[in-house]
Amino acid sequence: MPSFSLSDRALASLTGLALGDALGMPTQSMSHEAIADSYGRVTGFVGAGPLQRIAAGMAAGSITDDTEQALLLAKLLIEGGGRVDPRAFADGLVAWERSMQERGSLDLLGPSTKAAVTRLLEGVPVAEAGSGGTTNGAAMRIAPIGIATPVDDLAGLVDAVEAASSVTHNTGLGISGAAAVAAAISAGLAGASVDEALDRATEAARLGARRGVWVAGGDIASRLAHFRAWLPGVPAAERVRAVYDVIGTSVASQESVVAALALVSLAEDPWATLGEAASVGGDTDTIGAMAGAVLGALHGMAAWPEAAVATVTRVNGLQLPEVAAGLLLLRERV
Repeated sequence: MPSFSLSDRALASLTGLALGDALGMPTQSMSHEAIADSYGRVTGFVGAGPLQRIAAGMAAGSITDDTEQALLLAKLLIEGGGRVDPRAFADGLVAWERSMQERGSLDLLGPSTKAAVTRLLEGVPVAEAGSGGTTNGAAMRIAPIGIATPVDDLAGLVDAVEAASSVTHNTGLGISGAAAVAAAISAGLAGASVDEALDRATEAARLGARRGVWVAGGDIASRLAHFRAWLPGVPAAERVRAVYDVIGTSVASQESVVAALALVSLAEDPWATLGEAASVGGDTDTIGAMAGAVLGALHGMAAWPEAAVATVTRVNGLQLPEVAAGLLLLRERV
């Protein structure tokens, strides 16, 4: 694959993550009905409205914890030459949350990450600290691993996902969801089609489910395979509601990760898909971030409107080309 194309897709993956996150910022944790009443169908950036509790007062185009934690992981991954020190990651997450509190934000660490970081800083071993993490916190920030790790050695990619995730999400569900997202991104960078990338995501989810601590919950690989086949048969006008009602859009990995990849599977316009993710209800910013990272890897920067990229870059002071380049250097070493 030409290096310029690889660079373009890597940058588009990080950009798509930020775009999906920012589109979903004002609608996160709202019901499908409340979003429809407040915003209609989301088609562009809007500021947080009066019903938005978590991101109250945030300006249109603002990113949330999804992008910020992904960039923290990318920074540590690059500085560590492909390895993330668990203690440094925990310290970085604590510092990030403290900075958010100082800004008066309620957009703080998720339940699994908060519990794991607290336990780790209390002296609990890394292998045990994340033993209750089943939510989508690992999957939402895993894009740097997908960019930095080739998909042709799928077991090796899942190893990298596990190493980056286990500090907070050392469960089969947490690792399986993150592995699915990372594999889809890595396959997209390698030139895979939508179906090929999601096939790899399903395989990676099966491998990931065998890692970490077993916790009861619907199998992510099985749910992804089922809903990839089911969703295209739903009338187009009813699909967003069907994702909300049937797949689920909570912070549970087996819901939101599957919801994001099911939306990707429709192979529709990437920007419109991110609008659907922001409109669906539930954990919209995370669903949008995961879908955007995968869609960017699949379609490159041409998928994203230039004006939207300019807005999200300016509002958040992002420097994504440098991050993408650093992650690709790690991929080349592998």
